[in-house]
Amino acid sequence: MTSLNSHGIRFAFGTLTVLPVRVTRWDRTAARAGMLCAPLAGLVVGLLAAVPGVLLLLLGSGPLLAAVASAAVPAVLTRGLHLDGLADTADGLGSGKPADDALRIMKQSDIGPFGVITLLFVLLAQVAALHQLYGRGWAYGAVAAAVAAVTARLALTLASRRGVPPARPQGLGAAVAGTVTVRGAVAVGVVVVAGCAGAGALLGGYGALRHALAALAALGAAQLLLRHCVRRFDGVTGDVFGALAETAATTALVALTIG
Repeated sequence: MTSLNSHGIRFAFGTLTVLPVRVTRWDRTAARAGMLCAPLAGLVVGLLAAVPGVLLLLLGSGPLLAAVASAAVPAVLTRGLHLDGLADTADGLGSGKPADDALRIMKQSDIGPFGVITLLFVLLAQVAALHQLYGRGWAYGAVAAAVAAVTARLALTLASRRGVPPARPQGLGAAVAGTVTVRGAVAVGVVVVAGCAGAGALLGGYGALRHALAALAALGAAQLLLRHCVRRFDGVTGDVFGALAETAATTALVALTIG
């Protein structure tokens, strides 16, 4: 079990971040453990995203630059793959083509107009939300960055549950699709949402409830997109996973600005 957990952590960090972690085992068992560990990788990404934002804010640069820094770090730590997946998925969904043709469009190296527009508004929404949260204080921005990143990776855990098919026989989507049991996905989800509530409680007031609801809203938005993609593409791909992560992160950040 300890060995499997080690392989799972390696799989999560090796596939979802650019951190120097070597994936030592690539099979369905390791993929299941890796996707169960995905929120842990998200926590590390979120904490690293918060560091430059907090430092810039404390040094007097203002909340806007802090927000830009915190939004940029996750993109760097994922080589922009989640953003690229978001753009490709937007192009596929917006093409109006049958599943096979839409999947071919998503595999092309260039980004179409739907992808560009989606990237623009998603990044603007993330920066705008973080700007407002950092404006309330460095702790609000830091906790939000962590909660958004953890929830984004939890969306990937839920998308890897059994019953969600891969759209292609190859790629990351095929490697992880259907590997996680529904019970395992729900268990990880409960732990993560409870952790988000705990982090929000540190801010006082209704912070626990606000952050738990933000996480649930993020997961709800990701699940709606997942259902649409499965119906549209007959399954999930690595690009869809990237789109789910960015959708969940953005929704969490926007939800935290409310109230």
